[in-house]
Amino acid sequence: KMAFINFISDEEWKSIEPVSPWFAPSSFLMSSMSALFKLSIWIRHGHGYLTENLGIPVWGSYAVFGLATLFLGMLLGLVSEALRADSVT
Repeated sequence: KMAFINFISDEEWKSIEPVSPWFAPSSFLMSSMSALFKLSIWIRHGHGYLTENLGIPVWGSYAVFGLATLFLGMLLGLVSEALRADSVT
């Protein structure tokens, strides 16, 4: 506690370099990291639901998420190509 009080009263905080805009809490990078963290929690809960509540084996849950990943990748690829084709014409 005293170290913190001395840090403030001796104005040692002035010698600390500010956080880079890339790492600010509201930056695109940190917002993206937050979204990925939330997605990982959702996936963990989904895996638990599939294995514990529905009784699907672990390999079955992995297969479900693997197929969902492939399907989403194909869908995003199609959307990307459709947008690219519209911008070319």
